[in-house]
Amino acid sequence: MTLVFTVSPDFNTKYLPGWFVVNTWLQRHLGVATHFEVFDGFDDLHRSMEAGSIDIIYANPFDAARLVRDFGYVAVARPVGRADEAVIASLASGPVQHVEDLQPGTRIATTDDPDVHMMCMIMIEPADLNATNVAMQRRDNYVLVAKSLLKGEADIGFFLAETFDELSGPIKNQLHVLVRSQIYVINHVLLAHPRLGDQIDTLRASVLGMAAEPKGAMALQDVNIQGWEALDQEEVEFMIDLMVALTVTG
Repeated sequence: MTLVFTVSPDFNTKYLPGWFVVNTWLQRHLGVATHFEVFDGFDDLHRSMEAGSIDIIYANPFDAARLVRDFGYVAVARPVGRADEAVIASLASGPVQHVEDLQPGTRIATTDDPDVHMMCMIMIEPADLNATNVAMQRRDNYVLVAKSLLKGEADIGFFLAETFDELSGPIKNQLHVLVRSQIYVINHVLLAHPRLGDQIDTLRASVLGMAAEPKGAMALQDVNIQGWEALDQEEVEFMIDLMVALTVTG
């Protein structure tokens, strides 16, 4: 049997080689063949989720909530010190310098990253904007969101804060942060399909000790993760409840 491991498509593509290294590390420690599957976007990922073809996933909070609640996935660990936050940015030299400057008809460049999109839609509510009075422009990744701002194709862009902070200096210097979320308590989560059974305990023990092992620490560095920490069911349920509340609010 070959396990399928994947990560949420919102990761910075410069870390793609590192995720292959992490997959190799997991395969060695689980003693089972593991295939790293790369999805170009969330539509493809969600189809695979529905089909039940993913065994291990590093999922964003939105998908993690659904996988646990609807498909019975088991939380394994979360990254240390990596809360998910969102950023709304505009062109630094443009007319939009505050959320209150936004008007109906605002052009928004966004990805199909559901939790970031949801958080950002909540943050534009002070300008009386919602899905019915803005013009959405879907982009495949956050670099293309930034380029849409630089080209004047969009008035604002929605970003995963971590990815925005990692944009190159020449690009980021031309952008202006209107608002950054400060939720602090939602994270990407490493999940395992319940069919893994006893292997889940092996997986959890392995990843929790990953940073203490030289090769494991190097693999984590390649994907910009300090280490993994355990989370209990109560913490998982709290995050699910919060994501549901945000979905209703958004």
